[in-house]
Amino acid sequence: MQTSLSELLNSNRTVVADGAMGTMLFALGLKNGESPELWNVEQADKVRSVHRAYIEAGSQIVLTNTFGCNRVRLARHHLEDRTAELNLAGARNARAEADAAAHPVVIAGSIGPTGVMLEPYGDLEYAEAVDIFAEQAQALIAGGVDVLWIETMSALEEVNAAAEGCRRVDPTFPIVTTMTYDTKGRTMMGVTPEKAVQTLDTLQVVALGANCGNGPDEIEAVIQKMHAKNPSDVLIAKANAGLPRMTDAGPVYDATPEVMAEYALRVRDLGARIIGTCCGSNPQHIRAIVQALNTP
Repeated sequence: MQTSLSELLNSNRTVVADGAMGTMLFALGLKNGESPELWNVEQADKVRSVHRAYIEAGSQIVLTNTFGCNRVRLARHHLEDRTAELNLAGARNARAEADAAAHPVVIAGSIGPTGVMLEPYGDLEYAEAVDIFAEQAQALIAGGVDVLWIETMSALEEVNAAAEGCRRVDPTFPIVTTMTYDTKGRTMMGVTPEKAVQTLDTLQVVALGANCGNGPDEIEAVIQKMHAKNPSDVLIAKANAGLPRMTDAGPVYDATPEVMAEYALRVRDLGARIIGTCCGSNPQHIRAIVQALNTP
Protein backbone atom coordinates (compact mmCIF):
# COMPACT_ATOMS: atom_id res chain seq x y z
CA MET A 1 0.00 0.00 0.00
CA GLN A 2 1.33 3.39 -1.00
CA THR A 3 1.37 6.38 1.33
CA SER A 4 3.49 9.46 1.94
CA LEU A 5 5.89 10.27 4.74
CA SER A 6 3.77 13.24 5.75
CA GLU A 7 0.72 11.00 6.10
CA LEU A 8 2.64 8.61 8.35
CA LEU A 9 3.90 11.49 10.48
CA ASN A 10 0.43 13.05 10.70
CA SER A 11 -0.74 9.94 12.53
CA ASN A 12 1.23 11.27 15.55
CA ARG A 13 2.52 7.77 16.19
CA THR A 14 6.14 6.66 16.13
CA VAL A 15 7.03 5.55 12.61
CA VAL A 16 9.17 2.42 12.23
CA ALA A 17 11.79 2.29 9.49
CA ASP A 18 13.69 -0.79 8.37
CA GLY A 19 17.06 -2.27 9.33
CA ALA A 20 20.30 -3.23 7.62
CA MET A 21 20.37 -4.09 3.94
CA GLY A 22 24.06 -5.03 3.60
CA THR A 23 23.95 -7.39 6.58
CA MET A 24 21.03 -9.21 5.04
CA LEU A 25 22.58 -9.43 1.56
CA PHE A 26 25.79 -10.89 2.99
CA ALA A 27 23.65 -13.53 4.70
CA LEU A 28 22.11 -14.28 1.29
CA GLY A 29 25.47 -14.77 -0.39
CA LEU A 30 26.90 -11.37 -1.27
CA LYS A 31 30.69 -11.63 -1.22
CA ASN A 32 33.17 -9.09 0.13
CA GLY A 33 34.17 -6.79 -2.70
CA GLU A 34 30.97 -7.35 -4.68
CA SER A 35 28.66 -4.47 -5.49
CA PRO A 36 25.41 -4.74 -3.48
CA GLU A 37 23.77 -2.43 -6.01
CA LEU A 38 24.46 -4.81 -8.90
CA TRP A 39 22.16 -7.26 -7.11
CA ASN A 40 19.27 -4.89 -7.91
CA VAL A 41 19.46 -6.36 -11.41
CA GLU A 42 21.27 -9.69 -11.09
CA GLN A 43 19.67 -10.89 -7.81
CA ALA A 44 16.50 -8.82 -7.72
CA ASP A 45 14.49 -11.60 -6.04
CA LYS A 46 16.91 -11.68 -3.10
CA VAL A 47 16.86 -7.89 -2.72
CA ARG A 48 13.07 -7.91 -2.84
CA SER A 49 12.99 -10.68 -0.22
CA VAL A 50 14.86 -8.39 2.19
CA HIS A 51 12.39 -5.57 1.64
CA ARG A 52 9.51 -8.02 2.07
CA ALA A 53 10.92 -9.38 5.31
CA TYR A 54 11.22 -5.91 6.83
CA ILE A 55 7.71 -4.98 5.71
CA GLU A 56 6.32 -8.19 7.20
CA ALA A 57 8.16 -7.36 10.44
CA GLY A 58 6.28 -4.06 10.56
CA SER A 59 8.51 -1.51 8.82
CA GLN A 60 6.59 1.48 7.51
CA ILE A 61 9.60 2.96 5.72
CA VAL A 62 11.86 0.85 3.53
CA LEU A 63 15.13 2.13 2.10
CA THR A 64 16.19 1.15 -1.39
CA ASN A 65 19.35 -0.90 -1.98
CA THR A 66 21.12 2.14 -3.44
CA PHE A 67 23.32 3.40 -0.60
CA GLY A 68 26.50 3.30 -2.71
CA CYS A 69 24.77 3.79 -6.05
CA ASN A 70 26.47 7.00 -7.14
CA ARG A 71 28.90 7.00 -10.04
CA VAL A 72 31.95 7.61 -7.83
CA ARG A 73 31.39 4.54 -5.68
CA LEU A 74 30.16 2.43 -8.59
CA ALA A 75 33.39 3.22 -10.44
CA ARG A 76 35.18 0.99 -7.92
CA HIS A 77 33.32 -1.89 -9.56
CA HIS A 78 33.54 -0.44 -13.10
CA LEU A 79 29.79 0.13 -13.01
CA GLU A 80 29.66 3.92 -13.27
CA ASP A 81 27.99 3.75 -16.70
CA ARG A 82 25.10 1.82 -15.11
CA THR A 83 24.32 4.37 -12.38
CA ALA A 84 20.85 5.26 -13.65
CA GLU A 85 19.95 1.63 -14.42
CA LEU A 86 20.92 0.32 -10.98
CA ASN A 87 19.16 3.13 -9.10
CA LEU A 88 16.04 2.67 -11.19
CA ALA A 89 16.06 -1.07 -10.51
CA GLY A 90 16.65 -0.52 -6.80
CA ALA A 91 13.67 1.81 -6.56
CA ARG A 92 11.42 -0.52 -8.54
CA ASN A 93 12.34 -3.53 -6.39
CA ALA A 94 11.31 -1.72 -3.23
CA ARG A 95 8.26 -0.16 -4.88
CA ALA A 96 6.93 -3.55 -5.92
CA GLU A 97 7.13 -4.89 -2.37
CA ALA A 98 5.56 -1.77 -0.87
CA ASP A 99 2.68 -1.87 -3.35
CA ALA A 100 2.00 -5.49 -2.39
CA ALA A 101 2.15 -4.82 1.36
CA ALA A 102 -0.82 -5.19 3.67
CA HIS A 103 -0.07 -1.89 5.43
CA PRO A 104 1.04 1.52 4.09
CA VAL A 105 4.76 1.64 3.28
CA VAL A 106 6.91 4.59 2.23
CA ILE A 107 9.82 3.91 -0.12
CA ALA A 108 12.89 5.99 0.66
CA GLY A 109 15.56 6.37 -1.99
CA SER A 110 18.83 5.76 -0.14
CA ILE A 111 21.59 8.22 -1.07
CA GLY A 112 24.89 7.63 0.71
CA PRO A 113 28.12 9.61 0.56
CA THR A 114 30.41 9.57 -2.46
CA GLY A 115 33.21 8.11 -0.38
CA VAL A 116 35.62 10.87 -1.35
CA MET A 117 36.32 14.24 0.25
CA LEU A 118 35.04 17.51 -1.14
CA GLU A 119 37.34 20.47 -1.64
CA PRO A 120 39.27 21.87 0.19
CA TYR A 121 39.87 18.61 2.08
CA GLY A 122 39.84 16.47 -1.07
CA ASP A 123 39.66 16.67 -4.85
CA LEU A 124 35.90 16.52 -5.45
CA GLU A 125 34.52 19.89 -6.52
CA TYR A 126 31.22 20.95 -5.00
CA ALA A 127 29.55 21.45 -8.39
CA GLU A 128 30.54 17.96 -9.49
CA ALA A 129 29.16 16.50 -6.26
CA VAL A 130 25.83 18.21 -6.97
CA ASP A 131 25.81 16.63 -10.45
CA ILE A 132 26.60 13.19 -8.97
CA PHE A 133 23.72 13.36 -6.50
CA ALA A 134 21.31 14.79 -9.07
CA GLU A 135 21.99 11.83 -11.38
CA GLN A 136 21.13 9.41 -8.59
CA ALA A 137 18.07 11.33 -7.41
CA GLN A 138 16.64 11.52 -10.92
CA ALA A 139 16.76 7.74 -11.34
CA LEU A 140 15.33 7.08 -7.88
CA ILE A 141 12.39 9.39 -8.47
CA ALA A 142 11.79 7.80 -11.88
CA GLY A 143 11.76 4.41 -10.15
CA GLY A 144 8.94 5.45 -7.84
CA VAL A 145 10.42 6.39 -4.46
CA ASP A 146 8.32 8.55 -2.13
CA VAL A 147 11.15 10.41 -0.41
CA LEU A 148 14.89 10.92 -0.97
CA TRP A 149 16.85 9.70 2.05
CA ILE A 150 20.33 11.23 2.32
CA GLU A 151 22.14 9.13 4.93
CA THR A 152 25.36 8.33 6.77
CA MET A 153 26.91 11.71 5.99
CA SER A 154 29.82 13.13 7.98
CA ALA A 155 30.35 16.49 6.23
CA LEU A 156 27.75 19.25 6.03
CA GLU A 157 29.16 20.33 2.67
CA GLU A 158 28.30 16.95 1.21
CA VAL A 159 24.81 17.05 2.72
CA ASN A 160 24.32 20.45 1.09
CA ALA A 161 25.52 19.10 -2.26
CA ALA A 162 23.22 16.09 -2.02
CA ALA A 163 20.21 18.23 -1.14
CA GLU A 164 21.01 20.66 -3.95
CA GLY A 165 21.30 17.77 -6.39
CA CYS A 166 17.92 16.40 -5.29
CA ARG A 167 16.26 19.80 -5.55
CA ARG A 168 17.70 20.34 -9.02
CA VAL A 169 15.71 17.30 -10.19
CA ASP A 170 12.51 18.24 -8.34
CA PRO A 171 12.45 21.35 -6.12
CA THR A 172 9.48 20.12 -4.09
CA PHE A 173 10.32 16.43 -3.65
CA PRO A 174 10.53 15.48 0.06
CA ILE A 175 14.03 14.97 1.47
CA VAL A 176 15.29 13.64 4.79
CA THR A 177 18.88 13.43 5.93
CA THR A 178 20.86 11.68 8.63
CA MET A 179 24.49 12.03 9.66
CA THR A 180 26.65 9.48 11.42
CA TYR A 181 28.21 10.31 14.78
CA ASP A 182 31.10 7.99 15.50
CA THR A 183 33.79 10.23 16.99
CA LYS A 184 32.90 11.06 20.59
CA GLY A 185 29.50 12.47 19.69
CA ARG A 186 30.69 14.20 16.54
CA THR A 187 30.84 13.13 12.92
CA MET A 188 34.19 12.22 11.39
CA MET A 189 34.39 15.81 10.12
CA GLY A 190 33.73 17.23 13.57
CA VAL A 191 30.06 18.17 13.19
CA THR A 192 28.12 18.29 16.46
CA PRO A 193 24.43 17.39 16.67
CA GLU A 194 23.61 21.02 17.47
CA LYS A 195 25.50 22.28 14.40
CA ALA A 196 23.78 19.70 12.23
CA VAL A 197 20.36 20.86 13.37
CA GLN A 198 21.28 24.49 12.79
CA THR A 199 22.42 23.77 9.22
CA LEU A 200 19.93 21.11 8.18
CA ASP A 201 16.96 23.18 9.32
CA THR A 202 17.90 25.70 6.62
CA LEU A 203 17.53 22.97 3.99
CA GLN A 204 13.84 22.52 4.89
CA VAL A 205 14.08 18.75 5.07
CA VAL A 206 11.06 16.76 6.25
CA ALA A 207 13.10 14.98 8.92
CA LEU A 208 16.69 14.73 10.10
CA GLY A 209 18.70 12.71 12.56
CA ALA A 210 21.39 10.07 12.95
CA ASN A 211 22.19 6.59 11.73
CA CYS A 212 24.97 3.99 11.96
CA GLY A 213 27.75 5.09 14.35
CA ASN A 214 28.80 3.28 17.49
CA GLY A 215 25.53 1.78 18.58
CA PRO A 216 22.40 2.87 20.48
CA ASP A 217 24.04 4.80 23.30
CA GLU A 218 25.68 7.29 20.97
CA ILE A 219 22.55 7.74 18.86
CA GLU A 220 20.49 8.35 21.99
CA ALA A 221 22.85 11.13 23.08
CA VAL A 222 22.69 12.68 19.60
CA ILE A 223 18.88 12.62 19.50
CA GLN A 224 18.71 14.17 22.96
CA LYS A 225 20.94 17.07 21.85
CA MET A 226 19.08 17.55 18.58
CA HIS A 227 15.72 17.60 20.32
CA ALA A 228 16.98 20.16 22.82
CA LYS A 229 18.26 22.35 19.97
CA ASN A 230 14.93 22.32 18.10
CA PRO A 231 12.04 20.38 19.70
CA SER A 232 9.87 20.89 16.60
CA ASP A 233 12.15 18.90 14.27
CA VAL A 234 11.07 15.43 13.18
CA LEU A 235 14.00 13.29 14.30
CA ILE A 236 15.24 9.98 12.89
CA ALA A 237 17.19 7.37 14.88
CA LYS A 238 18.66 4.35 13.07
CA ALA A 239 21.28 2.80 15.33
CA ASN A 240 23.54 -0.13 14.61
CA ALA A 241 22.73 -3.35 16.45
CA GLY A 242 25.19 -2.60 19.21
CA LEU A 243 28.86 -1.68 19.13
CA PRO A 244 30.69 -3.69 16.46
CA ARG A 245 33.25 -6.23 17.66
CA MET A 246 35.94 -7.08 15.11
CA THR A 247 36.64 -10.73 14.35
CA ASP A 248 38.60 -12.51 11.62
CA ALA A 249 35.35 -12.85 9.71
CA GLY A 250 34.56 -9.14 9.99
CA PRO A 251 32.48 -7.02 12.36
CA VAL A 252 30.02 -8.76 14.67
CA TYR A 253 27.08 -6.92 16.23
CA ASP A 254 25.87 -8.39 19.48
CA ALA A 255 22.70 -6.45 20.30
CA THR A 256 19.70 -8.77 20.52
CA PRO A 257 16.22 -7.84 19.35
CA GLU A 258 15.29 -7.26 23.01
CA VAL A 259 18.19 -4.82 23.45
CA MET A 260 17.16 -2.89 20.34
CA ALA A 261 13.55 -2.81 21.50
CA GLU A 262 14.70 -1.13 24.71
CA TYR A 263 16.74 1.34 22.64
CA ALA A 264 13.63 2.17 20.61
CA LEU A 265 11.65 3.04 23.73
CA ARG A 266 14.45 5.21 25.10
CA VAL A 267 15.10 7.08 21.89
CA ARG A 268 11.37 7.66 21.40
CA ASP A 269 11.22 9.26 24.83
CA LEU A 270 14.20 11.44 23.88
CA GLY A 271 12.34 12.86 20.90
CA ALA A 272 12.73 10.53 17.89
CA ARG A 273 9.67 10.19 15.68
CA ILE A 274 11.14 7.76 13.12
CA ILE A 275 13.01 4.76 14.53
CA GLY A 276 14.81 1.94 12.81
CA THR A 277 18.11 0.11 12.88
CA CYS A 278 21.28 0.03 10.82
CA CYS A 279 24.32 -2.26 10.46
CA GLY A 280 24.13 -5.71 12.01
CA SER A 281 20.35 -5.74 12.31
CA ASN A 282 17.68 -7.90 10.72
CA PRO A 283 13.87 -8.19 10.62
CA GLN A 284 13.81 -9.79 14.08
CA HIS A 285 15.15 -6.55 15.53
CA ILE A 286 12.46 -4.57 13.72
CA ARG A 287 9.71 -6.95 14.85
CA ALA A 288 10.80 -6.50 18.47
CA ILE A 289 10.87 -2.72 18.07
CA VAL A 290 7.37 -2.67 16.58
CA GLN A 291 6.04 -4.78 19.42
CA ALA A 292 7.69 -2.61 22.07
CA LEU A 293 6.47 0.66 20.57
CA ASN A 294 2.93 -0.63 20.21
CA THR A 295 2.69 -2.04 23.74
CA PRO A 296 0.72 0.34 25.98
